Amino acid sequence: MNGATPSLAQQAIVLFSHGSRDPLWRAPIEAVAARIAAQHPERPVMCAYLELSEPSLAQAVDQLVQRGATAVTVVPMFLGTGKHARADLPVLVEQLRAAHPGVRLHVQPAVGEDPRITALMAEIACELPPD
Repeated sequence: MNGATPSLAQQAIVLFSHGSRDPLWRAPIEAVAARIAAQHPERPVMCAYLELSEPSLAQAVDQLVQRGATAVTVVPMFLGTGKHARADLPVLVEQLRAAHPGVRLHVQPAVGEDPRITALMAEIACELPPD
């Protein structure tokens, strides 16, 4: 790939989480994707799951690349860097790099380790119950 910066339409986002058979479990992740789509309609965004749900990370990246993505940011939607983020995700990303050598793949740290999320969780925890 050349050194040109991809347009925003080519810079896709994948929200990556564990997955569950329960469709209600996916609602918060899908709500984040919907908010990104509403606030940044030029940025392709998809959810992807490690197991028990579809699409998988490989399926999501394949779809985004077919739609013209030349850069994909994977956002682990985990509270911490546990086994999935530390061991499983790097293996999946290396497989994606081999399958899509012309695509820039970037993996962010787990969202729960971002100080903004920590601060927001503390703020929520400190809210007083309604009377």
